[in-house]
Amino acid sequence: MLPRVLIVMGVSGTGKTTLASALAEAYRARYVEADDYHPQANIDKMAGGTPLTDEDRWPWLRALRDEIEAALAAGQPLVVTCSALKQRYRDVLKREGERVRFVFLDGDFETIYARMQQRDHFMPAAMLQSQFDALEPPTDALRVPTTLTTEAQVALVDEHLTHTAA
Repeated sequence: MLPRVLIVMGVSGTGKTTLASALAEAYRARYVEADDYHPQANIDKMAGGTPLTDEDRWPWLRALRDEIEAALAAGQPLVVTCSALKQRYRDVLKREGERVRFVFLDGDFETIYARMQQRDHFMPAAMLQSQFDALEPPTDALRVPTTLTTEAQVALVDEHLTHTAA
């Protein structure tokens, strides 16, 4: 059973978009891609190889929080991607305990770096280390290995949500 909001999190290149899209389809939920909420200044900064600061991230996180709040108010299930690297970022996004849950796509640097070199994205692979440096692994999220297929990831999330809802 899908909580009202499911946030798929992790460093860049883990497959957040792929998993979140599959979960949204499986649960018939609306899908929000966090990258679409970055102001152009943030995109330009990352594209230029400069990591974002907390000050850069707060407006972006608040915009995502607004989407989460709207979905909760409407009773609409929602799947969101967001790196949510630090606990204080997750605290901005989280609301009312069980109504917002996190899925942490967890993988090693080498595997994710190789993936990032194969894709066309505004964030260069060279910035991956800064994301790992900033990452505060969550203690309150379902950990999903990046090495699993998307289908296996969806099954793992579904099994976890089914067992924790009982």
